[in-house]
Amino acid sequence: MSEELKYWYLRDHKLFRTLSFMQIKQLCIVTGFKKAQKGEVIYFSSSDVPRIFLLKKGNIKIVAIDDDGNETIKDIIQKGDLFGELSLESDSQSNEYAKVLSNDVAICSFLISDFEELLLKNPSLALIYTKFVGLKMKRIKNSYANLISKDAKTRLLQFLKDWIAKEGKIVGEAVILENYLTQNDIAQIICTSRQTATQLLNELEANGIISYSRKEIVIHNSLGFA
Repeated sequence: MSEELKYWYLRDHKLFRTLSFMQIKQLCIVTGFKKAQKGEVIYFSSSDVPRIFLLKKGNIKIVAIDDDGNETIKDIIQKGDLFGELSLESDSQSNEYAKVLSNDVAICSFLISDFEELLLKNPSLALIYTKFVGLKMKRIKNSYANLISKDAKTRLLQFLKDWIAKEGKIVGEAVILENYLTQNDIAQIICTSRQTATQLLNELEANGIISYSRKEIVIHNSLGFA
């Protein structure tokens, strides 16, 4: 990848907008760039070389594995999100991995040691990073609160509403989502069974609120999300 392309990959992200031209050029030297395809695993929490990742393009899911080997989707990573060792410490107790959901993904990554040095040299960047991670943790906390306090249908509607806000494309009077999640993925995200998730999606479709397919979800009636 050319230095110019590396520069614009970083310059374009709000985390690095306070950095000067030369600072970003120096950052290009220590930044890893990778492209990945659907189904590829690109991160393990148990890695001996802990990193922070920045998703430039595509979608990724973070999957947690419990002591019995059961897998649960912990988070969906979208364009511009950070993931990996965000606390800047390697967590040996955590057991999770990141898997590519979309057909074409581009990722930037930093060794924790390099990123810590960058933050020490740039206090304004450190402040922005703290706020960035804080907002991410708040979103995850709110998601867990919704799981505890709301029923499965309400959780599904909230999940779709959040998805629409981030990636929905308005076409005429409808909103279209590129569907890179299976029904089982959606079930895991809202903490219900696949059967229940399928039943709820079918109900929304029968009521004319959505049209669901493997490739896209079309939202016809936003009132169903009120």
